[in-house]
Amino acid sequence: MNADLLVIGGGLHGLSAALQSARRGVSVILVERHFLGRHASGATAAGVRTLGRDPAELPLSLEAAKTWHKMNALVGDDCGFIACGQLQVAEDEVALAKIQARVRGLEAKGFTHEKIIGRIEMRELVPDLSPHCLGGAWVAGDGSADPHRTIIAFRDAALRAGVKVVEQCLLTGLQRRASRWIAETSAGVIEAGTVVNAGGAWADRVAELAGEPVRQSIRTSMMVVTERTQARVKPVVSSLGRKLSFKQTAQGTMVIGGGSQGRLASDRQSASVDFVALAASVGAAVRLFPALKGLRIVRTWAGMEAMTEDHLPVIGFSRKATGLIHAFGFSGHGFQLVPSVGRVVADLVCEGQTNLDLGAFDVERLAKERAVA
Repeated sequence: MNADLLVIGGGLHGLSAALQSARRGVSVILVERHFLGRHASGATAAGVRTLGRDPAELPLSLEAAKTWHKMNALVGDDCGFIACGQLQVAEDEVALAKIQARVRGLEAKGFTHEKIIGRIEMRELVPDLSPHCLGGAWVAGDGSADPHRTIIAFRDAALRAGVKVVEQCLLTGLQRRASRWIAETSAGVIEAGTVVNAGGAWADRVAELAGEPVRQSIRTSMMVVTERTQARVKPVVSSLGRKLSFKQTAQGTMVIGGGSQGRLASDRQSASVDFVALAASVGAAVRLFPALKGLRIVRTWAGMEAMTEDHLPVIGFSRKATGLIHAFGFSGHGFQLVPSVGRVVADLVCEGQTNLDLGAFDVERLAKERAVA
């Protein structure tokens, strides 16, 4: 098999990069060791959030926010996106002061997407919120989407654009010879001029095969879905300083997440639910939103995703391997960035540069050799 571009990893970031490269005339093969969206992309709560972003991510996030509001133009489907708003709550004075300082700092840099709201406005948005909550930050244009509908939309758009998708395809070798990459896989040898490493939880393995070992851990965030209940919550709600977020779906179920971690299997190929940690997460949700008390849990799961030390992704060219581009390490907050990261990666593939500063996402900061030195 031969192509201009080989994308390794069939999550949403791999699909987005493949789609947007193919639309510029690049021939693309995408390989996935399991099946498309099997891990982080299919296990996410699908929050579409500019709220509380690291400043380094804001250019990508604000660009992506515009795309989410017109997602039909990119993939022919709205991906179930609802601009229901996102609210970050302060449960004590310390948290409130941190939120206020962050929003003032953003405003000083010219960012106006976050707004500080008080008790009255907050309870107009979420009437059943616990009375101990003092205020928070609000972004009206944020919201959430349907992760599985999003995976299907990006897959179908990529296929229409001519991307060749090979599932259940394990990468076993990766070498640069002359001006081409030679990838050995369980489906045969693939040659390509450029490789995109969108391997998610296994991106460090891809980097190592390419001769650029990196430091990366695996995040195993857990999610809870409750039985249906009457409509109570419109926005996505989180709490500063707690591993907690929740929302209510159109079907009436409550989805609770926020970062509580499950158990990673010893072979690092799967994750399971840690019910002790999950109980703490649910308890925090009940404290913030007492109406949850007594609801039955109907489903739980744990996903797998690459996590970096500074929780920022790796996006950009390899420092050691010509023709290798990284796009991994989104550390639990990559869903919203999918359209803009795909566009940036396509820029690098097609033009060798992009209009955004990717310095904060440089792979060099995770180089194993640098840590030893």
